[in-house]
Amino acid sequence: MFEHRQGKMEKLMKESEDFRRIYSRHQELDKRVTAAELGTAPMEDLALNQLKKEKLWAKDRLATLMDATQA
Repeated sequence: MFEHRQGKMEKLMKESEDFRRIYSRHQELDKRVTAAELGTAPMEDLALNQLKKEKLWAKDRLATLMDATQA
């Protein structure tokens, strides 16, 4: 995620507790969604869709924080 903006991401990981918290949450959600999609952690479609929405919100928030920060 955000491979083309690695420098900004590293800077924010060091400087922003909010960014680290949201990034950590995104990573957790990504693992849960992947496990559900692979069938290793089955869940209902409604629950999976909710996780995907939360994951997308986190990614959008991270992008917003990155856009607001000077590299």
